[in-house]
Amino acid sequence: MAAASTAKVGYDVRHGSIPVNPLLSRLQPYPFEQLRALLAGITPPALAPIRLSIGEPQHATPELVRRALVDHLDGLSIYPTTAGLDSLREAMAAWFRRRYTLPRLDAASEVLPVNGTREALFAFAQSVVDTSRQAPLVVCPNPFYQIYEGAALLAGAEPLFLNQTADNGFGLDLDSAPDEQWRRTQMMYVCSPGNPTGRVLTLDDWRALFERSDRYGFVIASDECYSEIYGDEDAPPLGGLEAAHRLGRDDFCRLLVFASLSKRSNAPGLRSGCVAGDARLLRQFLLYRTYHGCAMSLTAQHASIAAWSDEAHVRDNRTKYREKFAAVVPMLEPVMQVRHPDAGFYLWAGVPPGSHQGRVRGDDVAFARELFAATHVTVLPGQYLAREAHGVNPGRGYVRMALVPEIGDCVDAAGRIVEFCG
Repeated sequence: MAAASTAKVGYDVRHGSIPVNPLLSRLQPYPFEQLRALLAGITPPALAPIRLSIGEPQHATPELVRRALVDHLDGLSIYPTTAGLDSLREAMAAWFRRRYTLPRLDAASEVLPVNGTREALFAFAQSVVDTSRQAPLVVCPNPFYQIYEGAALLAGAEPLFLNQTADNGFGLDLDSAPDEQWRRTQMMYVCSPGNPTGRVLTLDDWRALFERSDRYGFVIASDECYSEIYGDEDAPPLGGLEAAHRLGRDDFCRLLVFASLSKRSNAPGLRSGCVAGDARLLRQFLLYRTYHGCAMSLTAQHASIAAWSDEAHVRDNRTKYREKFAAVVPMLEPVMQVRHPDAGFYLWAGVPPGSHQGRVRGDDVAFARELFAATHVTVLPGQYLAREAHGVNPGRGYVRMALVPEIGDCVDAAGRIVEFCG
């Protein structure tokens, strides 16, 4: 009898429940999981597939980045430090100073390399949110990059969404949240140029953000990974550090900006970005990252130095996107609500009220499904990128199109969409 009891206990230990962080149950399916489920079982026509759903750059990675990787493969045999090479931090600081005409940015204390902005945007919330304070909030734009929500939830905070709609010019309506919620806010994510709307924060927008940050004491995390894709070479988008400098905040108080080589240099697989701003926040973040174990390999660091130090490939990249927008937007304007974004490579397109023989009536999910079934073109329903807030899902009725394929494919996709809507 004793032996049988022992066996049963052993079975329960091996096959019973396991400890799980209960916060994981609050994570919602990622947009691309939802899209896969939406399109499952559909057999599209025998046309070449064109995927506009995911913001993965398709232009070739520059040769200078490839060459630097190959030339420094011996770095794979060395443990890197979390803070990175001095030469890498200086290359990143020099880029920020050039790009945003900053009089100073200290490479030793105000810049830190990260393994892409996705990882850093998530991890930063874990180093900021203080759960000992009552019901902490993390403010997020809505629609938004889903990492913001997941980071807030797993840090033990509640996300607070500010809707960005056509009615407010896709801006952040700071007054939509009451004073009581701002008092509980510990951190705010902003995205400029915005994903998916393409809107760039103005100096007045930044002034209002800084004033609110000063009043309530929360930290601003500015996601600027699309900053180097814009239409006018003489009018680059304003960045958070530049806005802080122009407003006399040269200590970048409670501000960190996140920049990436993924879009700028067509190197998403390099997993390389950087964070810059308030030295106090970066000391705290570096401590967290030292335990997190996310140091960038020396091989990737040397490739990153090459990328941050060169602008010619970035200008060529912008030219390609400029040509795509110039070709595609006029084609889509008669059948969808589209506009040139301030920056970035997305079109945030309003779904037409009726299309494809009346089977779609302003429904972004139905539109995406029927478009794929009829044309083999994939777009992302806007409501997958937003949450119900203030009585509305601000992504409903829109689809996001990433103009990342080559121009011929983008034009082909636009032609199929026009025919579908017609």
